[in-house]
Formats: sequence, C-alpha cells, structure tokens
Amino acid sequence: MSLGFQKAVGFLLLILLGLLLQKKIANEQNLKGIKVLILSVALPATIFVALLKIELEMSLIILPVLALLFNFILLGSSNFLLSGFGVKKNSAKHRTLLMLLPSLAPGLSCFPFIIEFLGDGELAMAAVADVGNKVFVLILLYMLAMHWYHLQFKSSQQEVGASKIKSLLLSLINEPINMVMIVAFVLLAFGIHLSSFPVFLENTILRLSTMMTPLVLLFIGMAVKIKWKELKTIFFLLTLRSGITFLLSAAFIYFFPALTPAIALLVIVFPQSSCSFWPFAHMSAVNSLEEKNKNLNNTFNTNLALSVLALSLPFSTLLIIGIFSFQTVFLNPFIVAAIGMGLIGVSIIPIIVKAIQTTTTSDRSIKEIPFFNRMIEDLRSKKAS
Repeated sequence: MSLGFQKAVGFLLLILLGLLLQKKIANEQNLKGIKVLILSVALPATIFVALLKIELEMSLIILPVLALLFNFILLGSSNFLLSGFGVKKNSAKHRTLLMLLPSLAPGLSCFPFIIEFLGDGELAMAAVADVGNKVFVLILLYMLAMHWYHLQFKSSQQEVGASKIKSLLLSLINEPINMVMIVAFVLLAFGIHLSSFPVFLENTILRLSTMMTPLVLLFIGMAVKIKWKELKTIFFLLTLRSGITFLLSAAFIYFFPALTPAIALLVIVFPQSSCSFWPFAHMSAVNSLEEKNKNLNNTFNTNLALSVLALSLPFSTLLIIGIFSFQTVFLNPFIVAAIGMGLIGVSIIPIIVKAIQTTTTSDRSIKEIPFFNRMIEDLRSKKAS
C-alpha cells in the first residue's frame, strides 16, 4: 500500500469522525467557531511557515494572474453550458450558479492536502496564486452581483455599491491570511526566514500550523449537510465543473512539459477546490437590499447556493484525495484530459435522458393525430398485401 494511499485513508477517517460528531457539537455556533480558528489561526500560520521557507522571486507574480484567468474561463464556459442543463438564462438559478461555479475556496478544500502531499514550497505557490482568485471572488463577483441587481430592478444604489466595494478592499487587506502574506513578503525582502526567529517563536508558529489538517477534515465532516432533493442536479453540475478544470489543467501540463511532478500536481488540484463562500455573502447582501426595497422577485436563489456549497466541499475533498492517492496516473496530461472528458460525459447524462424522453413524447404525440394514424394503417396494409 503506497504512502499516499495510506495518508488518504487517514484523512477519510478524520472526515468520518467529523460526521459522527455532527449530532454532538455541529451546531451553527460551534461550526462558526471552528471555521474562524482555521481561517484566522491555523491556516495563516501554515502559509506563513511555507512562505518563509521559499526564495522570493518576481516570477511568482504570474501565479495570481493565471488563477484569475482560470476564474474567467470557468465563468465563460459555465455561462455557455448551463442552458444545456435546463437552467433558464437570466433566471435567479442561472445567476446563482454563475456566481458559485467559477469561484474557488482552496483554504478549506485544497491547502491541507497540498501541505501534506507536496510540501511547503508548493503550498506557498498556491497561497500566492489564491490572491488572484480572491480578487475575483471578493471584488469582481460583487460588482457582477450588483450589476445584475441594478439591471433587475433599475435601482439607484450606486453609492451603496461603491462603499461596499471599498469595504471589500479593506477586508481583502485585513483578512488574516492576506496580512500574514504581506508580513512574510516584507520579511523575505529583508532576507529574514523562519530559522531567523527565536526558537520559542518558531516552535509556537510551527505548532499552530500543525493544527490545520485535522481541524479542516473534522470541519468538513461536521459541516456537510445536503438536501437530497437537489443532490442530483448539483452533483452533475459539479461534475461538469470538475471535468472542465481537468481539461484546462491537462492543456497547461501538455504545453509546459518541463514542470516538476509536484508543480504539475499543484496545477491539477488547485482548480479542483470547492466553491467559495464569498459569492453567497454577496448574494445575501443583494437579498437584504431587495427586502429593504420590498422587491418581490429575487436576483439570486440563496437556498440553491447553500446546497451547492454543502455538496461542493466534500465533492472537492474526495476528488483531491483521490488525485494525491494516485499521483503517477495524474502526471500524464492525456490521462488527465481523458478523465476530464469522462466527467463531462457523466455530467451530460441528464441532458441525454431528457432528449430521449422528449423524442419519445414527440413520437407519441404524432401517433395521436388522426391523419398520422390513418397513414400508418395504410402503410401497414400495403406491407401486408
């Protein structure tokens, strides 16, 4: 049994333990407290340690640009493909899915496994790349949400929108992870690394960073709550999203064959991160405006958004664990592309079934018309004679 597979089994056991703890401690307040502990303490400490172990290079600037480009590609492809799933364009459901599907939340779904399977250097690169994704989910998606709100209701809330964007920019700077990254880059610029710290401080930071993986896995198990009524549709949409990202990753690995195995795996797993919570926060802000202005039609479907988030986290987690369990398989861009095509094929099963049902219904409706009944009977009688 490979070391990677053994690690994956251990991770799944921690998720299972989280599931068993749901009834005991997984109320809303407890989950919120655990999430704050992860995002404000454990994850910043882990990223701080990782960043202080790398050499600062200008070439790292390309990483957030690539992440932002990926967000836009996924946004465009989702907009093009959603209609095939029966999602009516410009509907609340359509806008909700367009907010969620292109977003990434690597902190909870991806970073713990990068540090365990790839190491500090790759985690540092993933954290830098996530800056581009954060610009997309925090600022650009908020602007898109407000744009749709203004189009829907012809509202004049421009000042509210402008002040909200300003507050989002401030939150982008004040977020613990981003503050840690800024401090780390300043220290690296002066040639200060983790080994330069006093031993007591270095050990404290290292102990905080070791908390992250078990906390995240327990949180995933405790937080997952899926509405089975919507499970099928959401599953196929997440499968489509995953298939598209596999194809993009395969193309990148193919055109850049000099990538190290660790970087190639990073290129594959980072885009497989679960959907971000921030788009839901923007949708909730829009809903508050609608309630204040007594608008009857909603711009977004927040219940659907919660269901997507609930399924997206375990879906991405299991997928990323699977990738790391069979690393050598996923280093081949042709296999990655084949897996992507296979997932897209699975995702369009409802479309194929619906097309077959529509064809069958059409055939039946034709037979119910008297003229076509007589024509069919005449053909049968001629064939018999």
